[in-house]
Amino acid sequence: MADEDGDDADINPFDGFPMFGDISRMLSGQGPLNWDAARQFAIMSASGADGIAGAGSPPTASPNIDPAVRIKYGELANIARLHVADVMDIDVPGVEPSVATPEQWAAQTLEAYRPLFTELASSLGPGDDDPGSDPMAQMMAGLAKMMAPAMLGMAVGSMVGNLARGAFGVYDLPIPRATPTLVMVPPTIDIFAAEWEIDLDEMRLWVLAHELAGLALFSVSHFADHLRGLVQRHVGAFEPDPSAVTEKLSTMETDQSDPLAAMQQALGDPEVLLGAVRSDEQLEMEPVLDAAVATAIGVIDWVVDAVAVRIIGGNALQIAEAVRRRRAETSPEDLFVERLLGIRLGAEQTARGKTFVQGVVDRAGETGLAPLFRDPEAIPTPNEIEAPGLWLARVEGGDA
Repeated sequence: MADEDGDDADINPFDGFPMFGDISRMLSGQGPLNWDAARQFAIMSASGADGIAGAGSPPTASPNIDPAVRIKYGELANIARLHVADVMDIDVPGVEPSVATPEQWAAQTLEAYRPLFTELASSLGPGDDDPGSDPMAQMMAGLAKMMAPAMLGMAVGSMVGNLARGAFGVYDLPIPRATPTLVMVPPTIDIFAAEWEIDLDEMRLWVLAHELAGLALFSVSHFADHLRGLVQRHVGAFEPDPSAVTEKLSTMETDQSDPLAAMQQALGDPEVLLGAVRSDEQLEMEPVLDAAVATAIGVIDWVVDAVAVRIIGGNALQIAEAVRRRRAETSPEDLFVERLLGIRLGAEQTARGKTFVQGVVDRAGETGLAPLFRDPEAIPTPNEIEAPGLWLARVEGGDA
């Protein structure tokens, strides 16, 4: 309805319907992203529950982790930390490892990336386009504007929760966190070790080496700031099409036996829900972001391989192969991360990063990566990722 100035921007599509009016008031004033919905869906998805709250069986939370497990990770971390520092020749922050269930990991990750997801929500939110004089268009535009924060909260929460179900630790997702942290997810690690018949302590050491390598790399402020800034730019550069939201809502078909679950399924893709269109800025920066992600994956994997051979021995190759097979399986969660955050994961990025880092080490030895850790100007360009000799020639001022 119009305000005193005759502005129709705040049309309430549920005006006059008491029950829906209550929904409207509940959703209003929540900001660009509904964090209650995000947390609920993150924890629910991490637990393996399907559907939305109140539909079907309630989620079963993971049991609390035995304190003895945390102590064991602390002991093993002391071993892995020394070797990671030696291989990278940089300091590894003295962060004590903690343990978490998948649900706890999801809640922590959602909070850690809260500024990033808020920026994303502001970019994806429906705009203030004039819906015109058509009452139906006005109603659907108001509905889209009102529901967008809750729907985006659902989408972001589900994405984080689904990532949590497969996460070993923090740096499975190569995005720097503002506060350095080291979090293991023992239930997932234990299951993976059992499925691949890997000694549990050897699997724990491998994961610790991976997480400590990520922790050390992202403690290099110029590299962390570079990657974080690229992701921030990506999530802030969407070009939403409000008309797409209206069309989606007006044509949505719901399962009458479970309309709420059907709505979740229909609106589960934020690019469909919010009509997100990739902008020219995102297309232009994609090669640079890809290069940064490939560098991060390549460095971490190389460090893990070098450390694992020292502290695990011959079984290190078996673990690395098992983990990389797992990573090569593109999942819906990977696609969500790529669409929303611009972070492309999977076999292609792993191969690019591994080829670059191995090319540097083959030419310059194990200290060949040192410029990356010490010189802000040494971050590889997209062309250099494909030609490590070019990178060495630039950072060392010599011949490739």
